[in-house]
Amino acid sequence: CLQYRIPLSFSPSNKEVVAVYGTLSDLLSVASNKLGIKATSVYNGKEIYLTKDHFVHFINVDPQTDVKFHEELTGSHTDWLTLNVGGRYFTTTRSTLVNKEPDSMLAHMFKDKDAWGNKQDHRGAFLIDRSPEYFEPILNYLRHGQLIVNDGINLLGVLEEARFFGIDSLIEHLEVAIKNSQPAEDHSPISRKEFVRFLLATPTKSELRCQGLNFSGADLSRLDLRYINFKMANLSRCNLAHANLCCANLERADLSGSVLDCANLQGVKMLCSNAEGASLKGCNFEDPSGLKANLEGANLKGVDMEGSQMTGINLRVATLKNAKLKNCNLRGATLAGTDLENCDLSGCDLQEANLRGSNVKGAIFEEMLTPLHMSQSVR
Repeated sequence: CLQYRIPLSFSPSNKEVVAVYGTLSDLLSVASNKLGIKATSVYNGKEIYLTKDHFVHFINVDPQTDVKFHEELTGSHTDWLTLNVGGRYFTTTRSTLVNKEPDSMLAHMFKDKDAWGNKQDHRGAFLIDRSPEYFEPILNYLRHGQLIVNDGINLLGVLEEARFFGIDSLIEHLEVAIKNSQPAEDHSPISRKEFVRFLLATPTKSELRCQGLNFSGADLSRLDLRYINFKMANLSRCNLAHANLCCANLERADLSGSVLDCANLQGVKMLCSNAEGASLKGCNFEDPSGLKANLEGANLKGVDMEGSQMTGINLRVATLKNAKLKNCNLRGATLAGTDLENCDLSGCDLQEANLRGSNVKGAIFEEMLTPLHMSQSVR
């Protein structure tokens, strides 16, 4: 049985002896019940009362001159900490680092004194080898729970620090903030004004890279578009009338519903392009230097190419179903394997054209300028 003298009030003359069985924690529990407070230690102005191995120890101290010794004996320590993060000092409380994110690295580092053996500099500040610019928003978040990042601070850097320290709730805030800070994807078509600005800044024979761009519905008529790479670009419903597309690359481009009347298409590359329903009346595909336009595998269903010059053009395995090729010059053209079903070829010049394997079901061959030799078509 241990006996401790416990004051029933804070008056020095009002005291009572109470029997307590057990350890110091039992004593503190009884003291809390008697005084109506939360007792954490037993002491007065001159003495500290501790128990160990069922013995009471009376230790004379001067609280005003030996505070550090008092903290070591009672197990308590100051709640204020100074951190040296990458050479920059931050002063905060232990509760700030521990309470909001108890499972974070910072909480484990400072929850128990010297639990991690944290290194300190000559000023007693705890050394942390991280970026101070990115650490500051994290510390402020632990203080008040709001994500505030000053201008010029990269959110991705703060996110990496939050992941390093294991601040899970902040990671979610940062990911949302980063997503919201990114500009929305702009899929709106490029206007004529914008494109003309690009053209003026590009030499005539340089290949302007417009691969995959969206020009849908744009007015590009009468522009000099030579050597431009329009591969896989969206040119649907564009106005390209009278445009110069000499040696342009339109491979796999979408030209459906576009107007290319009287366009210069010398040496153009339109392999596997989609020009269904487009208008190509009066176009010139014939290059005097011998460079042939290549439309192999193109989808030309329902196109209107009336009156176009297509000498030597390559339309191999292209689809020209229901197309209008009236009065076209197809001399020496390659139409092998081409689908010409219901195609109007009346008035065309097909001299030396290769139609082997082509589908001419329902095709119109009226008013041919030169007779079509049977050896030219075997289907």
